[in-house]
Amino acid sequence: MKCPYCGFEESKVIDSRPTDEGEKIRRRRECLNCTKRFTTYEQIESLPIMVIKKDKTRETFNRDKLLTGMLRACEKRPVSIDQMESMIDEIETTIQNTLDREVTSEKIGELVMDKLKSVDEVAYVRFASVYRQFKDINTFMSELNKLLKNQ
Repeated sequence: MKCPYCGFEESKVIDSRPTDEGEKIRRRRECLNCTKRFTTYEQIESLPIMVIKKDKTRETFNRDKLLTGMLRACEKRPVSIDQMESMIDEIETTIQNTLDREVTSEKIGELVMDKLKSVDEVAYVRFASVYRQFKDINTFMSELNKLLKNQ
């Protein structure tokens, strides 16, 4: 495993334990060159999920893209990286459990919005404004009104 700090390719495992879901193994490693510590996760390789985008092109599911979008929506909000990772894990599990190898980007967006709505409403509105491409203040207000009605 390559060290993220110095790029050295050898490290030793200091601690190894399953994650809460038991789906991954979390390993604490120490670089044999610079002695800095870092964490890696090991998981079973599964069949790739293909995402059908709005323009009908297909690409493999990329949890990093999902995390990037959630990071933007949750910027300066009290939502931890661990919470976001957990939401992404739940979304990925939901998609895997459908047994469909293809899923639309719309479906993924809806799953993200459902998760964000229950964690942080401001992050939800931020994500929804980009995802649903709000064109003007009226569309934005109608989404806020829906959110207020559901409280």
